[in-house]
Amino acid sequence: MMIKRFFPLFVLFLMLPLTSFAQGVKPTTTPTPTPIGDSDVVKITTALIRVDVTVTDRKGNVVTDLKPEEVEIFENGEKQKITGFNFISNARQVEEAKADKIEKGDKNGAILPSGPVRSEQIRRTIALVVDDLTLSFESTYYVRRALKKFVDEQMQDGDLVAIIRTGAGIGALQQFTNDRRQLYAAIEKVRWNSAGSGGTGAFAPLEGQADKGQEQSEPEPGERTPEGIEREFNDFRESLFATGTLGAVNYVVRGMQDLPGRKSVMLLSDGFKIFTRDASGNIDSGRVLQSLRRLVDMANRASVVIYTMDARGLQYTGLTAADNTSGRSAEQIESAMSDRRSQLIDTQEGLQYLAKQTGGLAIINNNDLSGGIRRILDDQSYYLVGYEPDDSTFDPKIRRFNRLEVKVKRPGVKVRYRSGFFGVSDEKIVRPPMTAVQKLGNALTSPFALNEISMRLNTLFYDMPRTGPVVRSLVHIRTQDLRFTDEPDGTKKAVFDLLAVGFGDNGIPIDQIAKTYTLTAAKDKYDQLVSSGFVYDFSFPVQKPGAFQFRVALRDHATDKVGSANQFVEVPNLKKNRLVLSGVVLENISFSEWKKREAGEPVAESTSNPFVATSLRQFKQGTVLNWGVTVYNAKEQPAGTIGLSFETRVFRDGKLIFEGKPQSIPTTGQTNLKAINVSAGLQLGTTMLPGDYVLQITVVDALASEKRRNAVQFVQFEVLE
Repeated sequence: MMIKRFFPLFVLFLMLPLTSFAQGVKPTTTPTPTPIGDSDVVKITTALIRVDVTVTDRKGNVVTDLKPEEVEIFENGEKQKITGFNFISNARQVEEAKADKIEKGDKNGAILPSGPVRSEQIRRTIALVVDDLTLSFESTYYVRRALKKFVDEQMQDGDLVAIIRTGAGIGALQQFTNDRRQLYAAIEKVRWNSAGSGGTGAFAPLEGQADKGQEQSEPEPGERTPEGIEREFNDFRESLFATGTLGAVNYVVRGMQDLPGRKSVMLLSDGFKIFTRDASGNIDSGRVLQSLRRLVDMANRASVVIYTMDARGLQYTGLTAADNTSGRSAEQIESAMSDRRSQLIDTQEGLQYLAKQTGGLAIINNNDLSGGIRRILDDQSYYLVGYEPDDSTFDPKIRRFNRLEVKVKRPGVKVRYRSGFFGVSDEKIVRPPMTAVQKLGNALTSPFALNEISMRLNTLFYDMPRTGPVVRSLVHIRTQDLRFTDEPDGTKKAVFDLLAVGFGDNGIPIDQIAKTYTLTAAKDKYDQLVSSGFVYDFSFPVQKPGAFQFRVALRDHATDKVGSANQFVEVPNLKKNRLVLSGVVLENISFSEWKKREAGEPVAESTSNPFVATSLRQFKQGTVLNWGVTVYNAKEQPAGTIGLSFETRVFRDGKLIFEGKPQSIPTTGQTNLKAINVSAGLQLGTTMLPGDYVLQITVVDALASEKRRNAVQFVQFEVLE
């Protein structure tokens, strides 16, 4: 195979002063979340049933000191012998020292990128599902505000979070992240869905009726009246949206099966009815109830607790100034108000049923959505109660659904648990072995990078003069993780599949590459290839600005091993003429080589490889890290001069450990002042602690207005001994 030849995004200028930082860097400590092991899994097997049970006191606080003898569990009315009982605490370790507090952003409010997501660090997995198929215009505003407060104040270290809209695609797994920048981008996409069932407010205002001049007779029982036909149509339409919502939640729950930590879905909705009526007044429960039961069983098997929140808050169901009562009698007005009250109760019933059946809470009639989320987040500790089922539990000839009931003998407590499960054990749910394509696809969509084959991805935004915005990805692949075979001509050969996808809003792909490659190396080049690895390069044009995820997965044909990597990128809107920075290109050289460059001395053989440095982002202590960006949309004075300066900061574990002095950006050699190349270097001191760091580059335009003066770009890198 021929790997693409690489061309720099722009020339790295190394004329600016070198900044050195290493002195005074002290070790920093952060709380390490306790990993929750296999005991934190609700199991439904022929040998063991384990159910999570939440017990709270009168104030809603979790009871933590129950004894096994205080708990009774019943299956289909028959008391079971408890064979397992333990308390799972999700209390967060909190640092007492204020100086050790991890900051979410820098002094200018820019959000720092998070480090790599590792499965063993995840304590809570939370899906915030925004039901924009039912939300009213008014509710959408309050939901956006609550989501932003959650990300700002309530999200913790060890949280894996997704914000997913029910009406905008089902790319669920691609959305789980610990990166606040990605979550803020998802919140920006939460808007009122005019194609959904939600109106401008919780209830449609009454419309005036023409006075027909004669009293209308009462309809006969079972008669299909115009009002009944309209109600039947509205109920049918709402049931379609409700099943769409439940189907989207079901998809999210399925995707959460293998994710770690305490798994919760928070459904923010204006509610849905379980039962509908036809024009004759007959009740139908088929469509929505069937979807609910499927979702409940899936949630119980996947160990996912579903919490529901009525985004409407506490509602007044009487007459308001928006109602037009003209042409209506007092009885008709009272009937309309009764229908309004029934609508509120019926739609809340669906939320309450879903939460109760999965062991969660239903937050209704509460105007404080943020307080409701806080209450749900505090509700993450529980008891895991196990018992051995008898033979009839999984006998489909006797029953399909096994009903559970849990009783606690201690007075004054409230008990929540899963309602039950269908009579099929997990062992009997046949999951066929994954094909090569499925394995590659799973690696691509997982929120965690798979490291059977080590891969590092760096994705950079830049602007091409003729084609416009482009996102270019550099992937470093560790060659020694691939298995090479000996060919008759003495060369070495490895064959692998590579899948690269760019995801836009809510997991919708914007472009992809799927190819099988054959990599061959001559005998004299093989050792060097294995030692340094190689870089794969691909570019996707971007039609419009926004937030994107770029994911790459690779499968080795010889070993069936898989590796993956992903990165979040924001593509700005250059047409707004705001100061913007491209992605960051990196170069790594020895300090002695840097000194020769500074002195203008010739360098016999440079150790520099910007493509490896930019993609791998691993640098040894004592070396020099050169960086380069392009500045777009700088303001110019009439004489063609600019007023740009830059400064650099370095963060470790969210804490600022280095801040350079502002330096002016010269225009010497710049041919296009609308795209100005800037570069500088940082010396990595010999005493720097090994680990992950974030380099922040801030460019300031003194000629721009106050609100458009700063542009910030980040790049993560790792220091090695």
